[in-house]
Amino acid sequence: MSLWIAIIIGIIEGLTEFLPVSSTGHMIIAGHAMNFTGAKADSFEVIIQLGAILAIAVLYWKKVLRLFGIRDKSAKQAQGPQMNLLHIAIGIVPALGLAYIFRDYIKLLFMPETVIISLVVGGIFMIVAEKFQPEITADTMDQITYKQAFFIGISQILSLWPGFSRSGSTIAGGMLAGASRAAAADFTFIMALPIMTAACGYELLKSYSQMTMDDALFFAVGFVVSFLVALLAVAAFIKLVGRLKLTVFSYYRFVLAAVVFLYFIF
Repeated sequence: MSLWIAIIIGIIEGLTEFLPVSSTGHMIIAGHAMNFTGAKADSFEVIIQLGAILAIAVLYWKKVLRLFGIRDKSAKQAQGPQMNLLHIAIGIVPALGLAYIFRDYIKLLFMPETVIISLVVGGIFMIVAEKFQPEITADTMDQITYKQAFFIGISQILSLWPGFSRSGSTIAGGMLAGASRAAAADFTFIMALPIMTAACGYELLKSYSQMTMDDALFFAVGFVVSFLVALLAVAAFIKLVGRLKLTVFSYYRFVLAAVVFLYFIF
C-alpha cells in the first residue's frame, strides 16, 4: 500500500474528526475514490481515529483530570457548578447503546450514496440550530446541566448515520438545548474521549487479526499524521468557534454533497 494513501487519509481524518463536517463521511468518500476499501481500510480508519483522540487528550488534559477530582493547584479555583463524570455518562450512553444494538445495520450505511444524504440532512440540522437557538443558559461547559447533557446525548444518536457528523450533531443539539456554541463544542470534545475510545477499542478487537507487521509503517504514518493535523485543527477551531457559525460548515457540506453526487452517480 502506498504511504501517500496513509498520509492523505490521515490528513483528512485529522482535519475533519472534530469539525462538524463528518470525518467518517470524508474517509468513506476518499477511500472509494482511491479504491482503498475493505477490511484493511476499516482497520486503518480505526487506528488513525485513535491518533485524533490523542490530540484531544493533549489539548484538554487539565479538564479531563478535573473530572476525576485532580486539579491544578496553581490555578484559581472556579466558583459555581462543575462538570463531572455523570454529565459525560449521560451524554455518551444513548449513542453507545444504540451503536452496539444496531452495529450490523449501521455498517450498511457506509457508502457514498448514504453519505451524500446525511451531509445534506446534517447541514440542515445545523442551520436550524443556529436559527432557532433559545436563550443561552450555559455560557461555559461547566454550566451545562444534566438535562442539557442528556439532550446532547440524544442528538449524538444522529451521528450513527455516517456523514451526519458527531461534532455537528452534538454542538447543534447543545445549542438547541440552550448552551452556547463554545460550551457545546467543549463538551463535545471532552465527550469524544470515552465514546471514541470505546468505539475504536471495539473495532480493534474485531479487526486486529487482519493486521500484519508489513502494515506497521503504513498504519504508523497514518496515526502520526492524524494526531498532528487534529492537534492543529482542534486548536484552530476552539479559537474560531465563538465567531464561526455552524451555517458556514453547512454550506461546505452542501457543496461537498453536490460534488460527490456528480463524481459517484455520474
